Amino acid sequence: MYVCSCFGITEAQVKKHADAGACTPRQIASACKAGTDCGGCVRRIQALLGRGDCSRRELLDQRQEPATAPLAHPVAAAIAAGAVRDVRLSDAA
Repeated sequence: MYVCSCFGITEAQVKKHADAGACTPRQIASACKAGTDCGGCVRRIQALLGRGDCSRRELLDQRQEPATAPLAHPVAAAIAAGAVRDVRLSDAA
């Protein structure tokens, strides 16, 4: 059955790319262009990918690091905390 009519991509082709390591619709698009024209097939591609085993997804789920790196410079930390509103470059040196 066709998933992407624009490029003639079938379910079997999407599954083949998924088995080769494509975990997201964007990675499928990079592999075969499916989802890059009208976009009507993106939800179907998402459904085919599901929440199955994907080594990249598992690595992301296991990552324990914070989303942002700690700010090393005290002025940058103060700005991030909202304690400082107006900083001149001469003040930050």
